[in-house]
Amino acid sequence: MRNINLHNKSPSSLSGLSLKKILPGVVLILLAPPVLAAEQKQSNELTLGGGVDIAPYYSGSEKSRVTTALVLDYSTENGLFVSSTRGLGYGNNIGKFNYSAALSYRAGRKDRDVDSNSMSGGSNYLRGMGDIKGSAIGIPTLGYEISDWINVQLQAEIPISELDNGTALHFGIVSPLYQSSNSSVTLTFTGSWGTSKYMQTYYGVSTSQSANSGFKRYDAGSGIFAWSTNIDWTYKISQDWSVITGAGFTQLTGDAHNSPIVQRKTSPTGSLKVAYSF
Repeated sequence: MRNINLHNKSPSSLSGLSLKKILPGVVLILLAPPVLAAEQKQSNELTLGGGVDIAPYYSGSEKSRVTTALVLDYSTENGLFVSSTRGLGYGNNIGKFNYSAALSYRAGRKDRDVDSNSMSGGSNYLRGMGDIKGSAIGIPTLGYEISDWINVQLQAEIPISELDNGTALHFGIVSPLYQSSNSSVTLTFTGSWGTSKYMQTYYGVSTSQSANSGFKRYDAGSGIFAWSTNIDWTYKISQDWSVITGAGFTQLTGDAHNSPIVQRKTSPTGSLKVAYSF
């Protein structure tokens, strides 16, 4: 299942990136923003690949950017995983219930434009707001398969470092719309809720931030801050090679919707990746 990435690389070949830029990315990719738990593997499997993602410069930005996406996922039969989408952790299931626990990373935000290889978002529009540091987060997830067509999951993002960045909860409904031997289509709806610390960090404007940036002071309280919809299509070119595409949008709501730093309430998202499984 897929989580909305509100916080989120060159659009061309990875060969254009220097080793100095790639190595930090490889480390951070193991602690990338989470997605709602994936299907349990029946055997050990390693998937490698790359592509591009399209997302806002920051949550609420009027502009979107194209970033390089690295694909790394190693899952073992006993439930351990190392993944560019799920982090480092363990997951399993009991009947129709599934659960997982992982260590991941929530990217920060800059108050200036960032290049296409940056893990953090940012924009010159936020000048004077200061930077938000990235944080290590714990991700417990619980899920239940209601039927072959409906799966529900609840996932938390709990900061381990930078505790003032706050906690977020994501509730997802996933529906496998189509499945064949070489193709699958999945539709995901996700709602996200944040604590008062989370909301103030990403959507609020403190007195000092107001004085430095010119934005009016704004206190963002806890509550539901976003809804998202995403459709993913995976096509197997061969037994080992796959093309993975996705498209969707995120709609900010509540105190996030009314924040003075938010330029666009509804933002499109997309991705295109090619992967090889061993």
